[in-house]
Amino acid sequence: MKIDVVLPCLDEAAALPWVLGRMPDGFHPIVVDNGSTDGSAGIAAALGATVVSEPRPGFGAACHAGLAAAVSDVVCFMDADASLDPVQLPRVSGPVVAGEADLVLGRRVLRPGASWPVHARLGNAVLARGLRRRTGVRLRDLGPMRACERLPLLALGLVDRRFGYPLEMVLRAGAAGWHIAETDVDYLPRQGRSKVTGTVRGTLRAVGDMRRVLIRQNGTA
Repeated sequence: MKIDVVLPCLDEAAALPWVLGRMPDGFHPIVVDNGSTDGSAGIAAALGATVVSEPRPGFGAACHAGLAAAVSDVVCFMDADASLDPVQLPRVSGPVVAGEADLVLGRRVLRPGASWPVHARLGNAVLARGLRRRTGVRLRDLGPMRACERLPLLALGLVDRRFGYPLEMVLRAGAAGWHIAETDVDYLPRQGRSKVTGTVRGTLRAVGDMRRVLIRQNGTA
């Protein structure tokens, strides 16, 4: 069984060889180039990935373009910055393939050298708590490594194209009655500086996007 893996990419030339080189058998990378200027697209293509160009800026835009390009029954998502190990993709996809869960998120567990600033962890915790309160889904992390079936995800009709996309996925899945689960994955030292958690401004922008998703979905702040 082949599983497509969507990897949103913005200037990840340094990380892509390691990430794509550790893709497990049966997992096919779809690298979505979201305006890179460092040759990321060419590197990904040379390493055997399917490359999709998404000129509209935004994490959600890149994720959704990759989802639209995928053809496998089950699809995974993960960052392309080497902070997550593709070898662990079967941990999140396995329960979906087995029919034990509809959506599985990887809960990030810090490993030596990994950087997850306090402001980013706090923002993640606040959002996870809000998610538990609104949906009853007991998640501790809105982790970027995740897996679900492709067609049901498309049917959810996600509309956010910024940093609210991952949260909207969970909210809509919960509202649709999906069984959502969580499993631990290693959080490793990334290559380069994070576009989100690397700065307080980036984190606040992501939290703001997610807050807007919560308001849109629930009608309250």
